[in-house]
Order: sequence, then structure tokens, then C-alpha cells
Amino acid sequence: MNGIVNDVQHKAAPLLTVRHLSVDYISKGERPAHAVEGVSFELNKGEILGLVGESGCGKTTLALSLMRLLPASGQIVSGEIIFGGRDLLGLSEREMRSVRWKEISMIFQGAMNALNPVRPIGDQIGEAIRLHTSISDRNQINRRVGELLDLVGIAAARKDQFPHQYSGGMRQRAMIAMALACSPQVVIADEPTTALDVMIQAQILELLLQLRRDLGLAILFVTHDLGVVAEICDSVLVMYGGVTAEYAGVDTIYNAPRHPYTQELLKAFPDLTRPHERLASIPGYPPRLDALPPGCRFAPRCPTAFDRCYAEPPPIYALGTGHRVSCFLVDD
Repeated sequence: MNGIVNDVQHKAAPLLTVRHLSVDYISKGERPAHAVEGVSFELNKGEILGLVGESGCGKTTLALSLMRLLPASGQIVSGEIIFGGRDLLGLSEREMRSVRWKEISMIFQGAMNALNPVRPIGDQIGEAIRLHTSISDRNQINRRVGELLDLVGIAAARKDQFPHQYSGGMRQRAMIAMALACSPQVVIADEPTTALDVMIQAQILELLLQLRRDLGLAILFVTHDLGVVAEICDSVLVMYGGVTAEYAGVDTIYNAPRHPYTQELLKAFPDLTRPHERLASIPGYPPRLDALPPGCRFAPRCPTAFDRCYAEPPPIYALGTGHRVSCFLVDD
């Protein structure tokens, strides 16, 4: 899939291009779990790409693959991750360490689990600066830590406090500060608003939008919250069972979705203009990644599936500039 992110052609080359990426989890004595298969997308400077789907659809695996931070059982079996004219999959681990945090960084899901509970916040941010930049002077590092905390709305004086002394929203802001420590071009945000209350969620989203405006960040935003996607994203990649279901600009996804899975997800999203309408749900469960159906992975749950859907997996169809759909129903 050579998708174009927005409905308008971009002249500049994408910052990040992922082509036909496939990832398996392999455990001894068990069948491989095909967590990601043949996924492609592009991410441009200053763009926010939403990566959505139910739990277990491969979102976090895809995000970790971009930084080559998969667990030991995870293996990238094919594809390309092109950044700065280089395929990251061809780099040695030493070369890859120069890309992590400095060029591509990540806001991990669950700040309390990602932060070290026995080290001050400032030390943890400073460690990223010391390891991945040329700054080694302690005073310079402390100044940079203070600047980063101030950037995300935390008083620099609180750099010597521990994670348990921060509120949930502040811990998430600290994670964002750490992700920005080395001035990366791309930030991967893996469900950064999970487990936060509505007001704090809104503050974190506004902070990300501000950083995009001020720093020109490109953000891959991993979430299952369609409301968040509608609010902040420019384009959307919908995943199901480890594969691409639909990929288009955000307006297309919300106003003219073509894949049944995308349509069903939107039906399950609350409509504030019709508060008394009952929410829909998708019957059944996502497929086990080590026991995938032979045809379309969504077919067992799809309200419009027909014989062909159960017999062969659909290819990805191009429906126009930037709109890609993996469904036989769009095959004219």
C-alpha cells in the first residue's frame, strides 16, 4: 500500500514511511501469532496520525516495532521502516540507539509503570539527555530538564520529586517531557490519556496539539478512543486483527467510511446530538492471532460478509487519493 496520508497530496517527502510491515510473536512449542501483517502508512512533518482499533488488534506491537523495542518473542519478519532515507530494520543495534529518543521517541502507556519509582523525575529525564545527546555537563543537563518540565506545564523546582509525588496528569506530562528530551522529529504516543479523568485528558491533548504547533512534531497517536481521534488527528489508520482495515484522512473516516469494521466502530461511538439513541456493539470477539480465519479476519463478525470473504483475504484497494480499504465490497 502506497497510501497518501491526507486527502491533499503532500509535496514534501514523508518523515516516516512504513511499507508492508509484518511482526510475529514466536513462543517455543506454540504456533506463531501474526500480530501485524502487511501494514503500510506514511507520517509527515507536523501531522498527527491516529492508529485505532480494539484491544489486541496490533496497535502497540506496531508502535514498538518502529523503535525496534519488541519483547524477545517478537520478530519483524518482513517490511521496511524508512526514516531519514534509511531503512531502520537494516541498522545494527548500536546504530539504532542513535535513532531512539534523538529522532523517534515514545510516550509509553501507563506513566506509573514506565517511570522508575525510586529515582527523581529530573534524573530520569536527564538520563535520556546524557545517553542520547552530546550534553554531558551536569549544569547544562539540569537547565535542559527545567526547560522541558516548564514546556509541559510542570514547575522546574519539582524535578527532584519522585513519581509517587506527582498526580496522574503530572506523571503523564513528565513522560511527554522525557519523550521530548532529545528534540525528536517523531513522537509515538501509546494511549497517553488512558486511566486519566476527562479534564486531565483534555489538558494532555491540548498539550500535544500545542507541541505540534510549536515544535513541528509528527505524532503517531495510538488509541481506541474515536472521540480523541476526531479532535486531534489529521489522518487515521484503522487496524483489525493485525492488518489494515481502512486508511484515510480523518474527514473521510468519519464522513465516508467504506470498511464495515470502521462503520461498526463509528456506530458504537456516542452521538451527542441523539442522547437517547441506544449504542450499537460489534458481536463476537477479535480473532486469536495464532488461529486466524482463512479469509477476511473481520468476516466472522461482519454484518455484510459473503462467501468470498470466508475463502480469501481481501487485498487493499485504492479508492482515491489517500483512501485505502481492505474489503471486497469496494471492488468495482
